[in-house]
Amino acid sequence: MANYLVTGAAGFIASRVSELLLAAGHTVTGVDNLNDAYDVRIKEYRLNKLLPQAGFTFLRLDISQREVIDQLAAAGSFAAVINLAARAGVRQSVENPWVYVDTNVTGTLNLLELCRMQGIPKFILASTSSIYGEEAPLPTPESAGSDRPLQVYAASKKGAEALCHVYHYLNGLDVTVFRYFTVYGPAPRPDMVMFRFTQWISEGRPVLLNGDGEQSRGFTYVDDIARGTILGLKPVGYEIINLGGSQVITINGLIRTLEELIGRKAQVTRLPRHPADMSTNLASVHKAGELLGWEPNVSLEEGIARLVAWYQAERSWAADILTT
Repeated sequence: MANYLVTGAAGFIASRVSELLLAAGHTVTGVDNLNDAYDVRIKEYRLNKLLPQAGFTFLRLDISQREVIDQLAAAGSFAAVINLAARAGVRQSVENPWVYVDTNVTGTLNLLELCRMQGIPKFILASTSSIYGEEAPLPTPESAGSDRPLQVYAASKKGAEALCHVYHYLNGLDVTVFRYFTVYGPAPRPDMVMFRFTQWISEGRPVLLNGDGEQSRGFTYVDDIARGTILGLKPVGYEIINLGGSQVITINGLIRTLEELIGRKAQVTRLPRHPADMSTNLASVHKAGELLGWEPNVSLEEGIARLVAWYQAERSWAADILTT
């Protein structure tokens, strides 16, 4: 069994990765600064599920601060760093680009320095499908161009990927970069479309729809993402790997599916298309299958039903979570 450092531990993906590692008998040191990028109550909900578990240690630290290197070095020895801490969200990055560079670029640099100084052999970076921009072929392979991002969020992740390659080249650090495609599931980020629409339809609030609703996404269930991330701990040298779902749905189709599951009609308010939004995405996951033996297991229908069931079970407080 191994000891892993997981950053962003109160986050959507990192909390699930931590749960799966603990269930497998590993120990996890979780790091998070519990910032207010979105409603902190949902971060506390995820974290409170981890804190009682044997083998889990929590450190409230900010990876963008340089002193975090020494603080983490003093916390123990790690078999790998799984860097899932990030400022995420394409639209918010247009409004405050500096914090995205601080966390996603400088934070990654600090963790890479930790690996160099401590001789930690493995690094996993969470990146994003947004890096492929607007004109990517579908389904999108890892070889597609990624030098024309549409938002600071994607650009900051491109910078983090480049830093990872530098540390691989100079220091022999083994790196797996995962480009995630539109992750969803229980206890998600409240700024993401699945949560917002589920809450708004359930509570009879207006459903704010940017564009005509014909934009589409290859959504990926969080358990599939977490399982793939852990598979990425194997030695690969330096590899960029897509993790994405195999089913695509339009936003209009998502609204219809949620209406059926919730049993209420959506009150749709149409707004102009946001310029930072991509019109579609769909991953080619051939490389993930070839290198890691990974493929998505949870169907879109089952995953959406699980999200709705979670929301209904937690509605007493989830109905008040702030959405943007």
